[in-house]
Amino acid sequence: MEPVPGTPFAMVHLDVPPVTSGLAVGSLVAGVISILVSFLVICVGSVGGGLNGVWAAGSFATLGGLTGAGALVAGLLGVRQIRRPAPAPAVRFTGRGLAIAGISCGGVGLLLSLLGVGLALLLTLA
Repeated sequence: MEPVPGTPFAMVHLDVPPVTSGLAVGSLVAGVISILVSFLVICVGSVGGGLNGVWAAGSFATLGGLTGAGALVAGLLGVRQIRRPAPAPAVRFTGRGLAIAGISCGGVGLLLSLLGVGLALLLTLA
């Protein structure tokens, strides 16, 4: 307790432990899912015969692209939430590494999904 000068009162600061950001964790989960779905896009696009394989790869690429974009957005919002200064009694957030890993996994998953669709189209046209 810290006494307030000039008064008979004292001030107590409650120590709030830091909390891992939910946006950072969600970003990492979505990024990993995006990479796994993009591997499925590559497999279906390279093995699935003809135009049906391209349609299947495209539908999975949409799922991979949406989860990758979601991971990017959630990771950027998580980094912003963690970086924001908080006064003493407010909750402080941690998990910057999780958010950065989610951003990179989301970007890789998004690029691999696009690569898988390109591969499917290339193999169908060849």
